[in-house]
Amino acid sequence: MKTSIRLEEALSKLYIAFHNDELYPECCKQCAVGNILNNTDSWKHLSDHHGSTTLNYIGKVHQTLGRKFNGYSPLELLQIESIFLKACGYKLPLHYKNEKPKILSNKENLFKGLSEVIKFLCTLDGIDNVMDYTKLFKFKKNQYMELNQFI
Repeated sequence: MKTSIRLEEALSKLYIAFHNDELYPECCKQCAVGNILNNTDSWKHLSDHHGSTTLNYIGKVHQTLGRKFNGYSPLELLQIESIFLKACGYKLPLHYKNEKPKILSNKENLFKGLSEVIKFLCTLDGIDNVMDYTKLFKFKKNQYMELNQFI
């Protein structure tokens, strides 16, 4: 399967961050978008609230000018972060009064967030989800019948 450079780089950065315990939803440098953007937090100025998908004035200017950050538009970055936070169990926008997971570094929650982000990144590039394992278990009717003969 052929993937874009931006997708390859994003997947690599997210994979490394997850396995090195450097994926942290509440930190703008270590969240999904922070990791995609080389652990910088400059993207947080695109919106007024962490987890919001609404561009502020600065975000709208960058979006209108067609600016890309590591291949992603400002709106795409906000959508990525929103998906990540929701899948990790946060109520958005991120605020100390809003609901959040009891254990922030729970690997299971982080994996759910990571999986949803990867699914979205693949959708943005118009390819099948690279983490979709269900195709491995799909057999044609004839193949299933042949396997049954040996049981």
